[in-house]
Amino acid sequence: MGIFTRKSNFRPTIQADTSSIASNGTLYSNSSSLKSPASSRMTERASASFSSPIPEITLPPPPDPHLDPAAYLRSIYAVRQRSQIVFERAKTNDLAHFTVDMSKFSETAKYVVSIIKRDYAPDYASIPPHGRWQHFEVGGRPRVDQLLASWPSTVDSQERTRRLLDLFLVSVLLDAGAGNRWQYKSKESGKCYKRSEGLAVASLEMFKAGMFSSNVEMPFQVDGPALKRLDLATLKRGLQVSEHNPLAGLEGRAGLLVRLGDALSNRDFFGADARPGNMLDYLLDHPTTLMSSVPIVTLPTLWNLLMDGLASIWPRSRTVVDGISLGDSWPCSSMPTSSVEPWKSIVPFHKLTQWLTYSLMVPMTKIMKIQFAGAGLMTGLPEYRNGGLLVDTGLLTLKPADVKRGLDAYDRNAKEVGQPNVEVVPLFTADDDVVVEWRAVTVGFLDELLAEVNHILGLDKTNSLSLAQMLEAGTWKGGRELAEVSRPNTKEPPIMILSDGTVF
Repeated sequence: MGIFTRKSNFRPTIQADTSSIASNGTLYSNSSSLKSPASSRMTERASASFSSPIPEITLPPPPDPHLDPAAYLRSIYAVRQRSQIVFERAKTNDLAHFTVDMSKFSETAKYVVSIIKRDYAPDYASIPPHGRWQHFEVGGRPRVDQLLASWPSTVDSQERTRRLLDLFLVSVLLDAGAGNRWQYKSKESGKCYKRSEGLAVASLEMFKAGMFSSNVEMPFQVDGPALKRLDLATLKRGLQVSEHNPLAGLEGRAGLLVRLGDALSNRDFFGADARPGNMLDYLLDHPTTLMSSVPIVTLPTLWNLLMDGLASIWPRSRTVVDGISLGDSWPCSSMPTSSVEPWKSIVPFHKLTQWLTYSLMVPMTKIMKIQFAGAGLMTGLPEYRNGGLLVDTGLLTLKPADVKRGLDAYDRNAKEVGQPNVEVVPLFTADDDVVVEWRAVTVGFLDELLAEVNHILGLDKTNSLSLAQMLEAGTWKGGRELAEVSRPNTKEPPIMILSDGTVF
């Protein structure tokens, strides 16, 4: 188990506080997302649009990397802190694989602002936090609300939340890069959807059909027994995968879901019926949860649940420290090296776990009014849309030797059946040093962009965008739109990552 466990004696320190920091009734701190905590004990001012004061929560410190490097590198604290080391080198144009043109930073920020203004001005408070919920609403159809409305009033708020947590967790694990050829034709509307939105609609329709439930009388749930018997052929049918409709990383996704079935046997986290949604009960009962006018859960408690509860689903081939697999964490040549403390060369990202965390907080907040203290510890997602934005705007440029190596790799991959062979871009595997450095720099630039975007929009601390809002309305969307303009046939990012469906 990690540093924050159910049996922990730590309880949050609370003080009354009436300051407001968030939009949409969520605890997405704007200030704490910009910098690593200045001290080992971070105080998160937590308030939302409720009549009763929301207390101030003092969060537990991160694990000490010198005593337990694996626990530290698996913590949410480490993502920003370790990435910042690479980002400091980027600011002096001292990266191993990219040149940095800081004169392009302002242009990049203005482009992000233009996307946000186009879609949300002047009501920036209406921007939802980044999460899976919006993908279900592709085409302007409120599918999650319709799903909720379809259930009888006898289904209470807690069970409604459990069901959405079931759905969202499986849907996020299926949400790796789909490739540019795959699409899903909705059985309900007959319309076709691609990429993340297509995977969202597909997973929703599979959920409604009871594909993830072992109880025919309870189709609207996900449980361990059903996932453990899920095979590749069944998943292919559900996602409409064929020779002419290939989905990148299908085997990796199938493996994740089967291993999730085993992980759900942890009764402490997922209950006797082995459902992801039972994490709601774990969180509400946790000793660090404050039952105020609304429940207040500390972000590290949710994070630790996901890191510990889902640890066994990730491929065992990932980076290991002290015999513990670190998941989405990789050595990087731009990091310090130490023969005595080899952990110092590793940058953790935990992208899928962060995407899960962002996504799962939304239904808990919308339905159960749960607030999350310390949400500012979350970082921008280090993936190819946010990172692609930085390359397509000219802020980052891949160095010539790496361009050649990446193009050679693309050429070799293009000879494989079903692989892309137009709009050639450099290609690397997820563990390549180019990709690791690119992702670390992306985390740092997203923090800097948030400050600049709020400045350009004229938003102060009382109404500024959270990082989650900027990701949703600006950088992720902007990265995708630039890819569509720059590479209209494939819509791929400027640097391709050979995916196994378990990282991106």
